Amino acid sequence: MEAATIFTAVSLMMFANGLVLVLVSRDLPAELRPAANWWQIGTMLIAIGCAVFAFGAPLPRPVMLFGANATMVLGLTAYQAAIQSFCGKRARPVQLLPAAIAISCGLWFSLVTPDFRMRVLAVSAVWDWLMLASIVELRRGSRDTASVSSRILIGIFALVLVYTLFRLAAYLSMGLGPDFALETGSAWPNLVSPIIMTLLPVVGTTAFLLMCSDRLRRQLETAAATDYLTGLPNRRAFSEQAATSFDAARRHADDLAVAVLDIDHFKWVNDTHGHDVGDQALAHVAHCLAEQARDTGMIARTGGEEFTVLLAGLGPAEAIAAVERMLRAVEHAPFDHGLAPVPLTLSAGIAARAGDQTFDEMLRRADNALYRAKHAGRNRLAVSPLPDPVSAPVIAPRREQRLRVGAVG
Repeated sequence: MEAATIFTAVSLMMFANGLVLVLVSRDLPAELRPAANWWQIGTMLIAIGCAVFAFGAPLPRPVMLFGANATMVLGLTAYQAAIQSFCGKRARPVQLLPAAIAISCGLWFSLVTPDFRMRVLAVSAVWDWLMLASIVELRRGSRDTASVSSRILIGIFALVLVYTLFRLAAYLSMGLGPDFALETGSAWPNLVSPIIMTLLPVVGTTAFLLMCSDRLRRQLETAAATDYLTGLPNRRAFSEQAATSFDAARRHADDLAVAVLDIDHFKWVNDTHGHDVGDQALAHVAHCLAEQARDTGMIARTGGEEFTVLLAGLGPAEAIAAVERMLRAVEHAPFDHGLAPVPLTLSAGIAARAGDQTFDEMLRRADNALYRAKHAGRNRLAVSPLPDPVSAPVIAPRREQRLRVGAVG
């Protein structure tokens, strides 16, 4: 089989794959569409390059070589831009410089000073540079969210890169003349090269679309576990983490506490200032609590104006101190929505793990403690007793800082 026949077959495959990508990209979200468009452009350009090799024989040879090399190197440049866009970066005009170098060398060593060895050396060097840059970008962009599809795409880029180096070494060792025709079948790399080149436009396109699918899946999972207003985990995410932490604490006899916090007089805030200001107040409180809980536990918005904090590894005294800091942070952080400052305070109930059989039992004790704090005057912390109480529950006025740690369960 001649190289021209193989180039014909693979170019048709690439065109078909590019058309499929056009249809699929319409269903992608706006943030992924630019990356898909760049990948589609790259696929079409490489397909055109293979078609020029297959059907460019009637053209003047320098014109055919220029067309084929230019479209292929620009196709790889578009792939690099697609990876950058996927990773949240914008392509820059300077990234066309490697392609310009390859195209200029291709023209010079085919039209001015025909030299096959120098031409293939320059083009191969640029190809490998572009593929290496794509690999580095993929590794950086998927460091925290690595997926099988991204590793497959990295592997494809690496395979094509290695083959390009191997092909270059083979050509240089063959002692080919300056007028050697790459599109003929007189050397084995000419038959293998078009097959290897299909990996990125065909298999790589599949891996790229799977990478987009993985991104969408992760975004949906995050959205399903995140409160839209505050950005904190929601009740579902909190319940899953709390159950896991409770089971681990029971197995290893570790400390665990849970606190339920509620904004005092939140209905008054909504009725007086409007629900928009109420939403801003929720976001403000969430930010204050998240800052305090960063090193102490997981905090979630689990109700309208209710927040729940999971304090893993903290003993009763440490947990009480942590929740007290949260209440102080909210009280002392001014909330000014543009018209007048709105005072905000929290009431809280806290329960430490003791004889509870499930996390729900522990959470109910914290809820009951919150109820007592509300009825004792608000702006304070109430501590739940042990499941089998041996003393009265503790209600600690915030301003007086009276915390009876010994009664904590």
